[in-house]
Amino acid sequence: MPISPAALAQLPVRRLTSNDLLACADLSENRGWLREEHKWGLLLTAGTGYGIDDPDGSGLAACSVVTSYGPGLSAIGMMLVAERYARQGVGRRLMRHVLTEIGDTPATLYATANGQPLYEQLGFTEISRSEMVRGRFTFAEPDPDVTVRPATADDLPAILRLDHEIFGLDRTHIITRLPAFADHLRVAEGNGGLTGFAASWPNMDTHVVGPLIAQDPDTAKALIASLAAATERPLRTDIDVRHTSLLTWLKGNGIDSIANNSVMVHGLPDLPGDQLRRFAPLTVAAG
Repeated sequence: MPISPAALAQLPVRRLTSNDLLACADLSENRGWLREEHKWGLLLTAGTGYGIDDPDGSGLAACSVVTSYGPGLSAIGMMLVAERYARQGVGRRLMRHVLTEIGDTPATLYATANGQPLYEQLGFTEISRSEMVRGRFTFAEPDPDVTVRPATADDLPAILRLDHEIFGLDRTHIITRLPAFADHLRVAEGNGGLTGFAASWPNMDTHVVGPLIAQDPDTAKALIASLAAATERPLRTDIDVRHTSLLTWLKGNGIDSIANNSVMVHGLPDLPGDQLRRFAPLTVAAG
């Protein structure tokens, strides 16, 4: 029999584990998203998943994942509610629980147009927007003359230092997973050191470019071109709309806009780090 909104609002929230990966992928599919099992595997091991079990005993009614970067920031992502429980307070119930769990830690998330009103009601504010782009890279527009090469194990300390400087917080637990998670990891060099790095990882039929950290747009372009040359799959990435020259160059190379999302924060005026050198997240689910 149908469950009342009052009863739905009282459903218990539990921690998810890697054993819930398929249930999370099923929920993604239920809402018309890609299953993204490879990404779910990373999120559930590097972050903390929260879920509400479906009262009828079939999978999850709702889920979300929090990736912690210490007391400075938590990234909230993959907030999903099963279609049959949509707009009945289940998402609000889960979000309130997540915010209680992270306490005073500032938070960030990427919001779709459907989700943004709820997040605004919960105290999130928009600081920018992110453009999701996808397509087969055509190499129609030239890439800058920047030295780019495959990363090696010896590069990891320098990558971690550069990432900490630009991201503004320590995300060693994420970056050290890149060699196993990504199919390709590239570094850019100049002035005697690393000037950027980027990874591409498999996601269904695409390669997602992220994270993308670079000293300037030309370095970002060279890193993307190098990653594009290494795959026959379409590329997908999420670029802050303030990086207009990079977006224009990508579109000139066959990478088209497919979505535009709000970048939101809770408990702080802006994200830490240097936004001018942060071009794309690892994934919008983890920042």
